[in-house]
Amino acid sequence: MITLTGESLTLEQMKEVLYRGQKVRASEKSMDAVKKSREAVDRIVSESKVVYGITTGFGKFSDVLIDKNHVQDLQLNLIRSHACGVGEPFPEIVSKAMVLLRANALLKGFSGVRPIIIEKLLELVNLEIIPVIPQQGSLGASGDLAPLSHLALVLIGEGEVFYKGNRMESMGALQQEGILPVTLEAKEGLALINGTQAMTAMGVVGYLEAEQLAYESELIASMTIEGLNGIIDAFAEEVHVARGYKQQIDTARRIRGYLSDSLLTTQQGELRVQDAYSLRCIPQVHGASWQALDYVKEKLEIEMNAATDNPLIFDDGEKVISGGNFHGQPIAFAMDFMKIAVAELANISERRIERLVNPQLNDLPAFLSPQPGLQSGAMIMQYAAAALVSENKTLAHPASVDSIPSSANQEDHVSMGTIASRHAYQIIQNVRRVLAIELICAMQAVEIRGIEKMATQTKEFYEKGREQVASIKQDRVFSKDIEKAAKWLKEIEISHFIKEFSLEKEQY
Repeated sequence: MITLTGESLTLEQMKEVLYRGQKVRASEKSMDAVKKSREAVDRIVSESKVVYGITTGFGKFSDVLIDKNHVQDLQLNLIRSHACGVGEPFPEIVSKAMVLLRANALLKGFSGVRPIIIEKLLELVNLEIIPVIPQQGSLGASGDLAPLSHLALVLIGEGEVFYKGNRMESMGALQQEGILPVTLEAKEGLALINGTQAMTAMGVVGYLEAEQLAYESELIASMTIEGLNGIIDAFAEEVHVARGYKQQIDTARRIRGYLSDSLLTTQQGELRVQDAYSLRCIPQVHGASWQALDYVKEKLEIEMNAATDNPLIFDDGEKVISGGNFHGQPIAFAMDFMKIAVAELANISERRIERLVNPQLNDLPAFLSPQPGLQSGAMIMQYAAAALVSENKTLAHPASVDSIPSSANQEDHVSMGTIASRHAYQIIQNVRRVLAIELICAMQAVEIRGIEKMATQTKEFYEKGREQVASIKQDRVFSKDIEKAAKWLKEIEISHFIKEFSLEKEQY
């Protein structure tokens, strides 16, 4: 059981909840803060004070005062009118993350909701009642208003959910679990939808998949080095310590470790003096991607524990401040960085694929074909990788440089962070398929070289990979192999294969 405080949620804990079924609960201390914050809202309403979103309308309607007898109508109308999401729904795991993150943010005690709102959100997480939330429709400022409104609909018994493998009306799932819908009171509708949880949830799931891909890319690249009799000298510790980037040093160290007992790698001057950049510069390129991913991780873990709604309630209600924490710019930048970093893993992977299949660049059978000419072998797999890489270049265009005014120009600069996070996730799916193609080609190459000469670590990975994709003995429909390999790369417990090898000299 993971205890949420609003302050300490980590990506590792998110992984436990999203992928391993761990349950969650709220800390008593945080719930006490929530109760005090709620008392402040009740005082504001009873005294008819003018406070944005509590006794006024929203956005451009912030100057319209609302009678205290209509506070419930105000919140209900807000949720219904703002549920304007369109397109395909977010993956269920993303929507589940969204609910969890919204509960964690409210637990900070700055939002003025009743404890029951948080309790209901946590019930949805623990009982796997997942809101159906359309992916498109958020500008990434003023909060992820449209997506989070679809989330909030479930609490009031409206909208749709995924439940026990079915898509159904929310009320049906709630009734099956004996959960009563809530009537939203003052500030609660606004507190539920004014935040960055859609882009952050998409970012969390994307990051967790990207991190796994980054580790897998090193293992697959190590196998490619063996398939091409790559020069191991370029991965020497002193080369990378001389530059000083920790992530580059770490990548080189892992690859040295994976290949430590390989009989397929060579020394400089043995077959050639230097390898092409796609082999020689793996630590520099992959290491740079790790640098960006480390930045993304840092920003996500801040945002996961951030108060991102408006207004925020401080000092037991003595201060109620309208600010802009709902603006998604920090996450928009992080998602754009992640897009570029992960896309680059595919860029350099595709170049390694080319070196594996091009007979002008190696001494292997042309296109790794069992009968060059009669059979095409891996020829068109490289085409597919090239197409995916080029598609990623379009998706990697930064969403965060765009803005468009909304709400009669009251909300005149927005982040587009949710678009950035969605495109990042698309890129990640494409990159996994490119790496799957490199894996298939690398396995074929090392098989031709002699798997008995492989390093212990890469051979283990090869043997597991061969359980998914058979050796190319005859041309076949390789699309099935690519998808099967990609599915395997997504589902395997990569920690089993990752080896963190210590530096020979601790110099940095």
